[in-house]
Amino acid sequence: MSDQPDDNERREPNEEEFLRKLFGEAFGDKSGTGEEDSPKNDSGPTMGFTGNPGGPAPDSGAPGGFPGFPPGFDPSQLPPGFGDPQMMQQIMGQVQQMFSAMQNQGDDTVNWELTKNAAVSALGDDDAAVTPVEGKQVDDALRLAEMWLNEATSFEAMGAIGQGLSRKQWIEQTFESWQRLTEPVAESVGRAMGQVVRQQLEDGEGVNLPEEMKAMLPPDAAGQVANMMERMGGVAFGAQIGQAIGELAGEVHSGSDIGLPLAGPTMALVPGNIKSFGQGLQVEEEEVLLYLALREAARMRLFVRAPWLEDDLFNAVAQYAAGIHINMERVEEAASQIDPSNPQEMEDLFGEGLFQADRTPMQEAALTRIETTLALVEGWVDDVVAQAGAHLPSLGKLRETMNRRRATGGPAEAAFAALVGLELRPRRLRDAAALWAHLREQDGVAGRDEVWSHPDLQPDEADLDDPSGFHSRRAERQAETEKIDDELKKLLDGGYDGPGTGSGDRA
Repeated sequence: MSDQPDDNERREPNEEEFLRKLFGEAFGDKSGTGEEDSPKNDSGPTMGFTGNPGGPAPDSGAPGGFPGFPPGFDPSQLPPGFGDPQMMQQIMGQVQQMFSAMQNQGDDTVNWELTKNAAVSALGDDDAAVTPVEGKQVDDALRLAEMWLNEATSFEAMGAIGQGLSRKQWIEQTFESWQRLTEPVAESVGRAMGQVVRQQLEDGEGVNLPEEMKAMLPPDAAGQVANMMERMGGVAFGAQIGQAIGELAGEVHSGSDIGLPLAGPTMALVPGNIKSFGQGLQVEEEEVLLYLALREAARMRLFVRAPWLEDDLFNAVAQYAAGIHINMERVEEAASQIDPSNPQEMEDLFGEGLFQADRTPMQEAALTRIETTLALVEGWVDDVVAQAGAHLPSLGKLRETMNRRRATGGPAEAAFAALVGLELRPRRLRDAAALWAHLREQDGVAGRDEVWSHPDLQPDEADLDDPSGFHSRRAERQAETEKIDDELKKLLDGGYDGPGTGSGDRA
């Protein structure tokens, strides 16, 4: 046994308490005898080494452990500032919360339950429940909207009861769709965090640990800590996603307000936000509610009667997200400067500048597809509602206000776009509305709506530029498709001799 003073005599009580709470009974040999107070516990989530940093509280009597450090480890070897009892207590609470979230997320990159809780927390106390009177007003407005739409579109009514949602209920009903939209981005962010930490540990640079502690790390520490940071990055990014969803919940009017059926195949309105939207417009509340009910009912008819449309949009978003590149310089710079006592710095990392500005060709194609499809959806809704609500006294004012709002987006929508690197915005909404109006005038309501029967019939940017040429371009595309089909049939039937044979089979 060494003649040096007992290690426990050199520990500050607050430091020892901090280390016990954070890592469990990790420092074994408390008496200098080499005997541990409690057996090792290898269960539970680990920080990538061994032991149980997210394990039982020290007062519970449950075993813990962190054998990565030897018995008698002196906390004075920790970096400067760790002797501040208040700071250590704060760090202990934050790290334990992080580990708890990591334990509950399973194999997912993001703890989605934590993300949902963050979205609800962002609402604060400003979220009144929908009253029975408001619920009836919503249902009445949607029923009347369905009747009016019967004359403005060939798509049949859904025959569903309308719902009035509070902001929290909107989050609950749309959350699965948000998870589907943001998960590819969250996975990219988590991988970037792990990659940065792995490089720092393997290169021996940017690690704010004393040499004594570096020597105590196990051989595979780089990979283990990188995996931990990947999960921690996913937890922090998920919290940011939740915050953005919560802010959006304070602005949306319905379940499909951003152009996607986020709440599923149901018609839903958010009365609290609709009242806020109507303030300052000098339009009767009933008229505002009916106008927004018309838009929600029309949009949901479209997604139900064109079932391919929802998957097409979600797939385009996934294709765009798959090509997102993280700004590694920003992650490396931020990771090397993060103060462990300030969790806001981890959240600030996932802000403006996180994504590379340049897009891949595949991303450009996906973005064009998203923006064009959203413009076609919103343009069709605008044309249908303009016909169905023609006798609303303030239709012109409401229509202009809504089109301007959809084209530019609100503050919360902009914040969400910065977070996930994608704007769900119909930039050419007015051009799309003009195209649908032209098709209605040329082919009638049924002819206009027939365009949604198949994805191959969808208008493209050229049609938005020149609505009058839609039919001629469509005929050319159809003729080209038939030509390819004919040649393929000849090939399969054995009657295609190939080029240069003089058979005349090839055009």
